Amino acid sequence: MRPKNAIMLVMTAFIWGTAFVAQSVGMDYLGPFTFNGVRSFIGGAALLPCIFIIGKMNERGRGAEQAVGSRKGLIVGGVICGLLLFAASSLQQLGIQYSTAGKAGFITAFYIVIVPVLGIFLKKKTGIKVWAAVVLALTGLYFLCITETFAVGKGDVLLFLGALIFSVHILVIDYFSPRVDGVKMACIQFFVCGAASIVPMYALETPRITDMAKGWLPLLYAGVLSCGVAYTLQIIGQKNVNPAIASLILSLESCFSVLAGWMVLGETLSVRETAGCVLMFAAIILAQLPERKKEEMQYG
Repeated sequence: MRPKNAIMLVMTAFIWGTAFVAQSVGMDYLGPFTFNGVRSFIGGAALLPCIFIIGKMNERGRGAEQAVGSRKGLIVGGVICGLLLFAASSLQQLGIQYSTAGKAGFITAFYIVIVPVLGIFLKKKTGIKVWAAVVLALTGLYFLCITETFAVGKGDVLLFLGALIFSVHILVIDYFSPRVDGVKMACIQFFVCGAASIVPMYALETPRITDMAKGWLPLLYAGVLSCGVAYTLQIIGQKNVNPAIASLILSLESCFSVLAGWMVLGETLSVRETAGCVLMFAAIILAQLPERKKEEMQYG
């Protein structure tokens, strides 16, 4: 792996991890659907200049037939990813209302273990190492989410359901990304996600321009950086990089979310919850390490 690729992926993980703080702060001003809808439109708009610049740079190397041929797949992939992103991010944003930024980051990172499990249904091989990681992650999730009264918090359930949908979202991206332009598909999915948020936004919440103005900083951070910049960095950083290694670096977002919650919001984790975080992070590492040189896990 080239140093610049590693730096880009670490920056992506840093932005995604610290974005949990922005999402948590944003809830002080906006409802979950309003926040997600606005940030998605901002993210889609932020990618438009990138698409224009990249298109100009690659204009000579692309044929018109290839562009037309991939248009249907691009739209289908963008719409499906957008709807999945809407469902997952809405559950995540709702869950953050009842949880801390650090805990939300770790539970969301659980998708990295869920993905290979779901891959079984797609006839993708899953070794004993992955199953060991699942058991380890479930133990960590128990310590992190289950209180001493053996009750699962409402936010924990919503975040975990969001992680499940994020897992499906990753598999869909894994299918479409080799076939279409990744940046264009990202742009479409953000606009679809934003459009899907409009109905629940007006049905369940009362969006106000004044509230958006008050929460402009977390909105811009989550929209421009988390959606636009981070996704673009991920696409460029993963070029010619083993997907397993890339996923391992990206999973650092869970650590960054805890550190950001501690430094910015003053959040703390109990000894029990800290042990759960350590176990989950160990499971994430174990699940992403390649078993053999010939094997490559296609989850990035």
